[in-house]
Amino acid sequence: MMDNRLKQKLTNGEGVFGLIAPNSDPILAETVGLLGFDYFMIDGEHGPITVNEVENFCRACEIRNISPLARIRSNDPKLILQYLDAGIMGVMMPGISCVQDVEKLVSAIKYPPLGDRGLGPVRSASYMMGSENQKEYVVRMNESTLVLPMFEDIKALDELEQMVQVEGIDGFIIGPRDLAMSMGHIDGPGGHEDVASVIAEAKKIIKKAGLVVGTVAPNGEVAHKLVNEGTLFVIGSLSGLLAKSAKEFLEQAKIK
Repeated sequence: MMDNRLKQKLTNGEGVFGLIAPNSDPILAETVGLLGFDYFMIDGEHGPITVNEVENFCRACEIRNISPLARIRSNDPKLILQYLDAGIMGVMMPGISCVQDVEKLVSAIKYPPLGDRGLGPVRSASYMMGSENQKEYVVRMNESTLVLPMFEDIKALDELEQMVQVEGIDGFIIGPRDLAMSMGHIDGPGGHEDVASVIAEAKKIIKKAGLVVGTVAPNGEVAHKLVNEGTLFVIGSLSGLLAKSAKEFLEQAKIK
């Protein structure tokens, strides 16, 4: 496995940009890498991703020097292990609402002594035939694998100050759409001052703990603004960008 340069950029205080898609097609992964993005994230929560697809997705990302990440559908240690063993370099976990959820996530991702991840002759460990010995591999994985719980439920706000203190996490990703839903706004987060206020409070708590703040951006202009404001982990929607570009293409093509 290649080194996780994404983690190093975040440690250096640099903004990182990537795309998320409910599709693990290696061609898409290579394309995103060739475009110059920092990472590509497969959406195993909302997409029909199977574990046996993940290895080739990771291989494609590594060929193009882009970090393979995953949003995994549940905080299940055995499922998380399969993604990591395939080569995933970071996990964004939905459904986090308390300290115990965060601790469970860290334990699943980190090898001992930081966690409880099992070790075997798998792809992420170069099948135990690489140049690293076991100790070197374990130390490198514990240092470089990103742990990114999501803040997307108003109920989690009460424990957020405790959650950010859990050892082993790198940051929190704010999910504004589900957050707004949890606050009773089924029309989305836009235009609701209470949602904006909660997001601002969450960002303050996360940054105060020295952790990375991440969220989604609909376009490059918003992404640029987010990074300038200190939100370093920016996620774009591949399907959203494709829809926008395809719509513009069709509209321009049909101009009379």
